[in-house]
Amino acid sequence: MAAGNRGIADAIKYDLTLMHETWMELFYPRQRNAENTVLGKYEPETTGKRLLYQLVSVLGLLIVAVSYPLLLTGYFVRFQARKLNVTAARLGLFGVILVFVALWGGLVALIWFGFQSTFSTVEIIAIGAAGAVAVVSSALSYGFWKLGGRGTTILLAYPFAMTALFLPPVVAALFHPVLEDVIIARSDELAQDLFQASPMFVQEQLGQIDRQEAHHVIIWFVFSFPIGWILGLLVSLADLIRPKNG
Repeated sequence: MAAGNRGIADAIKYDLTLMHETWMELFYPRQRNAENTVLGKYEPETTGKRLLYQLVSVLGLLIVAVSYPLLLTGYFVRFQARKLNVTAARLGLFGVILVFVALWGGLVALIWFGFQSTFSTVEIIAIGAAGAVAVVSSALSYGFWKLGGRGTTILLAYPFAMTALFLPPVVAALFHPVLEDVIIARSDELAQDLFQASPMFVQEQLGQIDRQEAHHVIIWFVFSFPIGWILGLLVSLADLIRPKNG
Protein backbone atom coordinates (compact mmCIF):
# COMPACT_ATOMS: atom_id res chain seq x y z
CA MET A 1 0.00 0.00 0.00
CA ALA A 2 2.86 2.33 0.85
CA ALA A 3 4.50 1.56 -2.49
CA GLY A 4 1.23 2.35 -4.23
CA ASN A 5 0.95 5.65 -2.38
CA ARG A 6 4.55 6.48 -3.34
CA GLY A 7 3.70 5.73 -6.94
CA ILE A 8 0.72 8.11 -6.89
CA ALA A 9 2.76 10.76 -5.06
CA ASP A 10 5.59 10.46 -7.58
CA ALA A 11 3.14 10.75 -10.49
CA ILE A 12 1.55 13.86 -8.99
CA LYS A 13 4.98 15.37 -8.32
CA TYR A 14 6.02 14.64 -11.90
CA ASP A 15 2.87 16.24 -13.30
CA LEU A 16 3.14 19.35 -11.14
CA THR A 17 6.83 19.79 -11.92
CA LEU A 18 6.29 19.41 -15.64
CA MET A 19 3.31 21.76 -15.61
CA HIS A 20 5.37 24.41 -13.80
CA GLU A 21 8.29 23.95 -16.17
CA THR A 22 5.94 24.25 -19.14
CA TRP A 23 4.60 27.51 -17.70
CA MET A 24 8.11 28.85 -17.16
CA GLU A 25 9.10 27.91 -20.70
CA LEU A 26 6.53 30.34 -22.01
CA PHE A 27 8.78 33.14 -20.76
CA TYR A 28 12.28 31.67 -20.40
CA PRO A 29 14.37 29.21 -22.46
CA ARG A 30 15.54 25.78 -21.26
CA GLN A 31 12.96 25.21 -18.52
CA ARG A 32 11.27 21.89 -19.33
CA ASN A 33 13.37 18.75 -18.66
CA ALA A 34 16.55 20.80 -18.91
CA GLU A 35 18.41 19.74 -15.73
CA ASN A 36 20.30 16.86 -17.33
CA THR A 37 21.04 18.59 -20.62
CA VAL A 38 24.41 20.04 -21.63
CA LEU A 39 23.37 23.66 -21.11
CA GLY A 40 21.20 22.95 -18.09
CA LYS A 41 18.21 24.99 -16.97
CA TYR A 42 18.35 28.70 -17.70
CA GLU A 43 18.81 30.93 -14.67
CA PRO A 44 18.81 34.75 -14.72
CA GLU A 45 22.04 36.46 -13.82
CA THR A 46 21.14 39.92 -12.56
CA THR A 47 19.22 40.68 -9.36
CA GLY A 48 16.34 42.32 -11.21
CA LYS A 49 15.97 39.42 -13.60
CA ARG A 50 16.11 36.93 -10.73
CA LEU A 51 13.33 38.79 -8.89
CA LEU A 52 11.19 38.79 -12.03
CA TYR A 53 12.00 35.10 -12.55
CA GLN A 54 10.83 34.30 -9.00
CA LEU A 55 7.69 36.35 -9.47
CA VAL A 56 6.80 34.45 -12.65
CA SER A 57 7.61 31.19 -10.86
CA VAL A 58 5.29 31.97 -7.92
CA LEU A 59 2.52 32.99 -10.30
CA GLY A 60 3.07 29.69 -12.11
CA LEU A 61 2.67 27.76 -8.85
CA LEU A 62 -0.76 29.34 -8.34
CA ILE A 63 -1.82 28.61 -11.92
CA VAL A 64 -0.61 25.01 -11.67
CA ALA A 65 -2.50 24.49 -8.39
CA VAL A 66 -5.72 25.72 -9.98
CA SER A 67 -5.30 23.89 -13.30
CA TYR A 68 -4.14 20.49 -11.99
CA PRO A 69 -7.72 19.19 -11.54
CA LEU A 70 -8.30 20.14 -15.18
CA LEU A 71 -5.27 18.06 -16.15
CA LEU A 72 -6.69 15.05 -14.29
CA THR A 73 -9.97 15.56 -16.14
CA GLY A 74 -8.00 15.66 -19.38
CA TYR A 75 -6.38 12.32 -18.53
CA PHE A 76 -9.80 10.77 -17.90
CA VAL A 77 -11.34 12.20 -21.08
CA ARG A 78 -8.34 11.08 -23.13
CA PHE A 79 -8.62 7.54 -21.73
CA GLN A 80 -12.31 7.36 -22.64
CA ALA A 81 -11.65 8.94 -26.05
CA ARG A 82 -8.98 6.33 -26.76
CA LYS A 83 -11.47 3.54 -26.11
CA LEU A 84 -14.01 5.17 -28.44
CA ASN A 85 -11.30 5.68 -31.05
CA VAL A 86 -10.32 2.01 -30.90
CA THR A 87 -13.96 0.98 -31.33
CA ALA A 88 -14.47 3.42 -34.19
CA ALA A 89 -11.27 2.26 -35.91
CA ARG A 90 -12.46 -1.34 -35.74
CA LEU A 91 -15.90 -0.51 -37.10
CA GLY A 92 -14.76 1.89 -39.78
CA LEU A 93 -16.86 4.72 -41.18
CA PHE A 94 -19.66 2.52 -42.52
CA GLY A 95 -19.71 0.49 -39.32
CA VAL A 96 -20.10 3.62 -37.19
CA ILE A 97 -22.90 4.87 -39.45
CA LEU A 98 -24.61 1.46 -39.35
CA VAL A 99 -24.56 1.37 -35.54
CA PHE A 100 -26.16 4.82 -35.24
CA VAL A 101 -28.68 4.10 -37.99
CA ALA A 102 -29.71 0.89 -36.19
CA LEU A 103 -29.92 2.73 -32.86
CA TRP A 104 -32.02 5.61 -34.13
CA GLY A 105 -34.03 3.55 -36.58
CA GLY A 106 -34.98 1.22 -33.75
CA LEU A 107 -35.90 4.16 -31.52
CA VAL A 108 -38.13 5.78 -34.15
CA ALA A 109 -39.77 2.41 -34.89
CA LEU A 110 -40.38 1.86 -31.17
CA ILE A 111 -42.04 5.26 -30.83
CA TRP A 112 -44.06 4.83 -34.03
CA PHE A 113 -45.49 1.43 -33.12
CA GLY A 114 -45.52 1.66 -29.32
CA PHE A 115 -46.08 5.33 -28.46
CA GLN A 116 -47.90 6.69 -31.51
CA SER A 117 -50.85 7.71 -29.35
CA THR A 118 -48.53 9.71 -27.08
CA PHE A 119 -46.57 11.56 -29.75
CA SER A 120 -47.91 13.56 -32.63
CA THR A 121 -46.67 12.96 -36.16
CA VAL A 122 -44.69 16.21 -36.02
CA GLU A 123 -42.95 15.14 -32.83
CA ILE A 124 -42.06 11.73 -34.29
CA ILE A 125 -40.66 13.46 -37.37
CA ALA A 126 -38.64 15.75 -35.05
CA ILE A 127 -37.22 12.72 -33.25
CA GLY A 128 -36.37 11.12 -36.58
CA ALA A 129 -34.67 14.35 -37.63
CA ALA A 130 -32.67 14.32 -34.38
CA GLY A 131 -31.63 10.78 -35.22
CA ALA A 132 -30.50 11.88 -38.66
CA VAL A 133 -28.45 14.66 -37.07
CA ALA A 134 -26.85 12.16 -34.69
CA VAL A 135 -26.00 9.78 -37.54
CA VAL A 136 -24.48 12.56 -39.64
CA SER A 137 -22.65 13.93 -36.59
CA SER A 138 -21.09 10.54 -35.86
CA ALA A 139 -19.92 10.27 -39.47
CA LEU A 140 -18.51 13.81 -39.43
CA SER A 141 -16.75 13.20 -36.12
CA TYR A 142 -15.17 10.04 -37.49
CA GLY A 143 -14.15 11.80 -40.70
CA PHE A 144 -12.54 14.76 -38.93
CA TRP A 145 -10.81 12.38 -36.49
CA LYS A 146 -9.35 10.38 -39.39
CA LEU A 147 -8.36 13.61 -41.12
CA GLY A 148 -6.14 14.33 -38.13
CA GLY A 149 -4.59 17.54 -36.88
CA ARG A 150 -5.04 18.95 -33.38
CA GLY A 151 -7.04 21.97 -34.55
CA THR A 152 -9.43 19.90 -36.66
CA THR A 153 -9.91 17.38 -33.86
CA ILE A 154 -10.67 20.03 -31.24
CA LEU A 155 -12.80 22.35 -33.37
CA LEU A 156 -14.82 19.72 -35.24
CA ALA A 157 -14.30 16.07 -34.22
CA TYR A 158 -15.01 16.51 -30.50
CA PRO A 159 -18.13 18.72 -30.91
CA PHE A 160 -19.74 16.38 -33.45
CA ALA A 161 -18.91 13.41 -31.21
CA MET A 162 -20.66 15.21 -28.33
CA THR A 163 -23.69 15.75 -30.55
CA ALA A 164 -23.86 12.06 -31.40
CA LEU A 165 -23.57 11.15 -27.70
CA PHE A 166 -25.89 13.83 -26.26
CA LEU A 167 -28.89 13.49 -28.56
CA PRO A 168 -29.90 9.89 -27.67
CA PRO A 169 -30.51 10.50 -23.93
CA VAL A 170 -32.14 13.88 -24.62
CA VAL A 171 -34.55 12.39 -27.14
CA ALA A 172 -35.19 9.41 -24.86
CA ALA A 173 -36.06 11.86 -22.09
CA LEU A 174 -38.91 13.21 -24.22
CA PHE A 175 -40.94 10.06 -23.56
CA HIS A 176 -39.38 8.62 -20.38
CA PRO A 177 -40.70 10.29 -17.18
CA VAL A 178 -37.62 9.53 -15.05
CA LEU A 179 -35.18 10.82 -17.64
CA GLU A 180 -37.43 13.78 -18.31
CA ASP A 181 -37.19 14.88 -14.67
CA VAL A 182 -33.39 14.68 -14.81
CA ILE A 183 -32.47 15.82 -18.32
CA ILE A 184 -35.28 18.05 -19.57
CA ALA A 185 -35.79 19.86 -16.28
CA ARG A 186 -32.05 20.49 -15.81
CA SER A 187 -31.51 21.61 -19.38
CA ASP A 188 -34.52 23.91 -19.06
CA GLU A 189 -32.93 25.50 -15.98
CA LEU A 190 -29.62 25.86 -17.82
CA ALA A 191 -31.32 27.40 -20.85
CA GLN A 192 -33.16 29.83 -18.58
CA ASP A 193 -29.93 30.89 -16.86
CA LEU A 194 -28.22 31.44 -20.21
CA PHE A 195 -31.25 33.36 -21.46
CA GLN A 196 -31.15 35.71 -18.48
CA ALA A 197 -27.40 36.23 -18.93
CA SER A 198 -27.71 36.96 -22.67
CA PRO A 199 -27.82 40.49 -24.15
CA MET A 200 -31.15 42.29 -24.19
CA PHE A 201 -31.65 42.03 -27.98
CA VAL A 202 -31.23 38.24 -27.72
CA GLN A 203 -33.80 38.10 -24.93
CA GLU A 204 -36.23 40.16 -27.01
CA GLN A 205 -35.96 37.70 -29.92
CA LEU A 206 -35.96 34.46 -27.93
CA GLY A 207 -38.56 35.70 -25.49
CA GLN A 208 -41.16 35.40 -28.24
CA ILE A 209 -40.49 31.67 -28.64
CA ASP A 210 -42.74 29.28 -26.77
CA ARG A 211 -40.14 26.67 -25.89
CA GLN A 212 -41.40 23.11 -26.28
CA GLU A 213 -39.79 19.89 -25.05
CA ALA A 214 -38.50 19.05 -28.51
CA HIS A 215 -36.54 22.32 -28.51
CA HIS A 216 -34.16 20.75 -25.97
CA VAL A 217 -32.77 18.66 -28.81
CA ILE A 218 -31.67 21.92 -30.46
CA ILE A 219 -30.38 23.26 -27.13
CA TRP A 220 -28.12 20.27 -26.57
CA PHE A 221 -26.97 20.30 -30.19
CA VAL A 222 -25.77 23.88 -29.60
CA PHE A 223 -24.25 23.01 -26.22
CA SER A 224 -22.31 20.11 -27.71
CA PHE A 225 -19.94 22.47 -29.51
CA PRO A 226 -18.50 24.45 -26.56
CA ILE A 227 -18.50 21.26 -24.48
CA GLY A 228 -16.58 19.47 -27.23
CA TRP A 229 -14.11 22.35 -27.48
CA ILE A 230 -13.50 22.30 -23.72
CA LEU A 231 -12.96 18.54 -23.67
CA GLY A 232 -10.65 18.78 -26.67
CA LEU A 233 -8.56 21.45 -24.94
CA LEU A 234 -8.36 19.33 -21.77
CA VAL A 235 -7.10 16.37 -23.80
CA SER A 236 -4.55 18.67 -25.46
CA LEU A 237 -3.36 19.73 -22.00
CA ALA A 238 -3.00 16.06 -21.04
CA ASP A 239 -1.03 15.40 -24.25
CA LEU A 240 1.22 18.37 -23.51
CA ILE A 241 2.11 17.21 -20.02
CA ARG A 242 2.08 13.46 -20.69
CA PRO A 243 2.23 12.63 -24.40
CA LYS A 244 0.18 9.65 -25.57
CA ASN A 245 3.18 7.36 -25.43
CA GLY A 246 4.28 8.74 -22.06
